[in-house]
Amino acid sequence: MGRMETTKTSGRPRLRVGMVGLGMIFDDTYRPVFEQLRRTGLFRRDFGLVEVELSAVASRTGARAQRLKQSAGARLADFASFIGSNPVPELIEHGVDVVCVATPDDRHFEAACHALSAGKHVLIEKPSVLHLRELDELVSLARQKGVLARVVYHKLADPDHKKLRTHVVDGVLQHVNNGYCSLLEPKQISGSQFAEWITGRNPGTYVAVHYIKLIDFTFGPPHPQPLAPEAGARGENAPLSPLEGRGVGGEGWRLARVQATGQRGLVGPATGPTWDSVQLQVVYAYPDGREAAFDIHTSWVMPDNFPGYVEQEVQFRFDNGIWNAHQRKRGVEVAIEDRTPNELKNTPNHHYNGTFLEPWGERSQRGYGLEVIERFFEEVAFVEFGGPAGERERRLEQMRALHYSDLSTDRNTVAIVQAMEALLSEHAAGRPGGIVKVNDEGGGLVLHAAGSTTGTVLYAGRV
Repeated sequence: MGRMETTKTSGRPRLRVGMVGLGMIFDDTYRPVFEQLRRTGLFRRDFGLVEVELSAVASRTGARAQRLKQSAGARLADFASFIGSNPVPELIEHGVDVVCVATPDDRHFEAACHALSAGKHVLIEKPSVLHLRELDELVSLARQKGVLARVVYHKLADPDHKKLRTHVVDGVLQHVNNGYCSLLEPKQISGSQFAEWITGRNPGTYVAVHYIKLIDFTFGPPHPQPLAPEAGARGENAPLSPLEGRGVGGEGWRLARVQATGQRGLVGPATGPTWDSVQLQVVYAYPDGREAAFDIHTSWVMPDNFPGYVEQEVQFRFDNGIWNAHQRKRGVEVAIEDRTPNELKNTPNHHYNGTFLEPWGERSQRGYGLEVIERFFEEVAFVEFGGPAGERERRLEQMRALHYSDLSTDRNTVAIVQAMEALLSEHAAGRPGGIVKVNDEGGGLVLHAAGSTTGTVLYAGRV
């Protein structure tokens, strides 16, 4: 893939973005990022000023795209809209450099496959895909085409979670033993916002992945550190920062097995494949034989008048300490007559995404949910504009080495999602109580149904 084009009027380099999916996630995070970058551009010393514009969108009916044009006006570029059951090839043909995929999770693979095959950088909402064979194909395509393939896990950028990982990496918190994570969402999520695609789905796949990735990234082996972008651009060999990994799992830490159960009957029939809530257990093993078990509870049937947008908490227990975090109770409580807790929430989370009137009079929207998307555009801009064209491959490898979001490092997360969905399917078929073993003698993912003496191979390769 060559360098991106420059704008016709200014001569500045630009990234033309194609957006696949215009639902709630787009409105909450992508749209404010595009509006801000249209105002300010994207600037960093190593790649200069880069224009980032929403050039094209793809959706099923085009109704949301039409409303977006009317509501955004000049705050966005005059983007093209493509509709239908498979509009992504047309979006790519229109001329884009980057494709962002924010469709329902079972539609991620096809859109990302089209984009990567065409040599476009890709950002996919979590979970990246639902099967390891799909992940293998996308990672291979990204390598062949010489582009970045990334996945959005915005909770890694939450200040509380960043501090947790800092303590773990620095050895302040040592040797995680077990943990509990909970994320509960209101009925409007399953009953209205996602009602179109909710049949046969479960909240574990939709939101447990946040914590699956948090656990895998925070407590797993130390990752190789890429060169600092500025140093790489100068040809120097300075790392971003030292990472000793004294408190992390180490090279022998490995995913061992997965179990899952759940409840049905509210979103869909009590005997059907649509789940109200899911309880997932993921077990990792240390080289010395000790294990770390993590229980992750998710649902989308909380009352709509719950005082927070969602209920989120974590607890992690270590050899030498404990970490508790409750993301709804960490700062603000408000009550306004006739407006809370429905229109406004009693305990809002302004860290993830908030609209503000700045002291200098400017209206803004920011938070870690937006920061991770802007960071992706910075990484693409560094690859394409951060130095001589002959050093592009080196810059590409530097960005791929950032394991927090590279698709190649999503294996454990996708493996757990695939295992969980297989276990829930068994449960729905009247066979609850199974277990999926990881990298045992039978294969990479092997489902052992309750009472069965033989296993079913879900993925033959090594996870």
